Amino acid sequence: MSMEKVEAIQFRGGRFSRIGDLVVKERVFRLFINGQFFCRIVASGEYLEELGAGFVICEGLTERIVEIEVKDEEIHVEAAIRTGGVCGIGSAGGLELEREIPMVRGDAFVTPAEILRITREIESELWQQTGGVHCAVLFRDGEPLVRRCDVGRHNTVDKVVGYAILRGIDLSRCAIGCTGRQPAGMVAKAARAGIPIVISKAATTDRGIETAEKAGITLICFSRGDRFTCYSHPERVIGSPDPATLKAGQ
Repeated sequence: MSMEKVEAIQFRGGRFSRIGDLVVKERVFRLFINGQFFCRIVASGEYLEELGAGFVICEGLTERIVEIEVKDEEIHVEAAIRTGGVCGIGSAGGLELEREIPMVRGDAFVTPAEILRITREIESELWQQTGGVHCAVLFRDGEPLVRRCDVGRHNTVDKVVGYAILRGIDLSRCAIGCTGRQPAGMVAKAARAGIPIVISKAATTDRGIETAEKAGITLICFSRGDRFTCYSHPERVIGSPDPATLKAGQ
């Protein structure tokens, strides 16, 4: 990932000092679908084929990619595009497509130990160096497939989904781990890609939980250290008890 060293003034230990600090570069790309300009995407400049493929899948625009080509600052996608749907403003302030969210039928399962392992895999050396990127990882049958980092949390999901789509990987057997929080728009991305298990180090929202419940997604957030919180469909977590049998705080 492209980085740049910049000069800055840091206050630490009661005093000021001049430092050289590594920051991640962000770029703006233009997405074209079937030759027509669609939108601009602010992203890091790597794995752009995956970004384009994952974006159109995760936004529910298509189920099949015909061709992807990157030309300088342009991402060109050829696909059979669905009609209908309207645009709205997402939780991050950007454009979000409002389309029907499908029911996820994947039969993947995870153990508590696998959830904690996926969480550990989310953090990257780049994140530790800069603190300026989000990361996502894709697991299948308990084994890691890919990790992608980007300045945008949405982009990390698009990139790992695009990786799978371009390689014919069955996403219904996968779990995705993310650094970013999980409002409705992020959960919807997983649903449209057909991923049944979402794990995040961060929080969710009421609409994120509602979306996961309706879509049949196992939503796990606040996965940190030796703990996590499951908000929907705990039946995919091996060993998880029936919620009705647990008392509050137990």
